[in-house]
Amino acid sequence: MTIFVGNLNFRTTEKQLHDLFAAYGTIQSVKIITDVFSGHSRGFAFIRMTSSDEAREALRRLDSCYLDNNQLILREARPRTQADLFKKPRL
Repeated sequence: MTIFVGNLNFRTTEKQLHDLFAAYGTIQSVKIITDVFSGHSRGFAFIRMTSSDEAREALRRLDSCYLDNNQLILREARPRTQADLFKKPRL
């Protein structure tokens, strides 16, 4: 299961996210999404956990937690739809 993490501080690192979520289960991957041109964080990330139960526990326990002075927004990530593929990218 993949978790969407929003409202990240632009200085938050993938290691910090890994350490935060690892307390609730095994992490497959952590990816902070960056701007194509600048390489800077866009303020959100995706965490893939091996177990859906562990991911749900992390969602429950970390709901509204703070990291680097920002209150995180956590949701189960949803797959992109066909309509999403035709949207213009935000630049």
